[in-house]
Amino acid sequence: MDSLRNPYTPNAGATPEIVAGRLEHTRAFEVLLQRLMRGRTEQSMIMTGLRGVGKTVLLNEFADLGRAARWEIVELEASKHDDGQFRQTMASLLRSALLQMSPRKRWGGRARQAAEVLTSFGMSVTQNGTWSVSWDVEPAEGLGDHGDLALDLTDVLVAVGRAAQDQERGVAILVDEVQFLRSAQLEALIQALHKTVQRKLPITFVGAGLPQIAELAGDAKSYAERLFRFPEIGSLDEDDAREALIRPAELEDATYSGEAVELALEITKGYPYFIQELGYQAWEIAPGPQITADDVDAAREGYLAKLDRSFFRVRLDRATALQTAYLRAMAELGPSAQKASDVARVLRRESTQLGPTRAELIDMGLLYTPEHGYAAFTVPDFDQFMLRAVPQLVIPEVRRRQRRETDGADA
Repeated sequence: MDSLRNPYTPNAGATPEIVAGRLEHTRAFEVLLQRLMRGRTEQSMIMTGLRGVGKTVLLNEFADLGRAARWEIVELEASKHDDGQFRQTMASLLRSALLQMSPRKRWGGRARQAAEVLTSFGMSVTQNGTWSVSWDVEPAEGLGDHGDLALDLTDVLVAVGRAAQDQERGVAILVDEVQFLRSAQLEALIQALHKTVQRKLPITFVGAGLPQIAELAGDAKSYAERLFRFPEIGSLDEDDAREALIRPAELEDATYSGEAVELALEITKGYPYFIQELGYQAWEIAPGPQITADDVDAAREGYLAKLDRSFFRVRLDRATALQTAYLRAMAELGPSAQKASDVARVLRRESTQLGPTRAELIDMGLLYTPEHGYAAFTVPDFDQFMLRAVPQLVIPEVRRRQRRETDGADA
């Protein structure tokens, strides 16, 4: 069929033509904004799930909903920045939000105070010891300048929240890849949000990340479980998966046979990104206007090749030989969460020897820990990819430390 009319969007974070099965989450976000604007409190949310289940798509949907409700949207993809870089990024984004809500020439007392607190928060010491600020607003005294990220960010969000309240507006901070925030940064966001909740200000923080986020948030602040809901975003149920596959084609006057749908759902297991990729490949192959089971079966090879080349491979390419062996050993044991001792047995090592490797893979976002002593892949079907990409398990030799010879003979 015509490639220009292909309705599927297998791109990272791209919103598909039909967002199926996520109505409860978008509705919860709308309720959150509406309650905050009424001066009531409501739990914010941090969505958790594997790669490819549509967390980023949902954040984009939230951003659109927020803008439609006249909220200022602060969007951030977390990365492993130090606290100084994080501070500067937040200062810049919140400054922009303040100016969008209240142009400088119309600043009232609360907007000006928010600007002054942002100046204090965004100040940094350069290498030669001088202060640098990002705009010509005098810093506030005693606010946003404690030198403690959590205290300073709290001052900022309270000040910006008050300014938003004056304008009958709100600010939503949407953070993707939350697991890459440093613990101090996550703690600062949670602590600052806690204070805005106490003051009933129209400001919220909504995040998305890998499954370990709920635990990380709880470790950062014990009251996080009361501030947030932690909805788990997973594969679509059968009805929603059917809708995600069929409806985009129908918008372009194409259909699927019943057998084609069943085969597609069997291959993709209901994962939203996989549905988009298989749908895209099947569209390219099918003569149309009906996509048949033969078309889907013929598309399978291109579908796997594309996933291997992009979705999977970019993650494996960052791994060392030992990290690759660890992932391959896990794949040999199966797709479910694997006990550290079992992986070590496959690699003919002790668990303690492989502890650092396992921790590195978790830090890289390739594994997560669903329970103590276990690790699981963060990407659906990654075990099958590892078996294809590394047909033979190669176990690196143990590197033994060489003894350093001491100078001179025995004393």
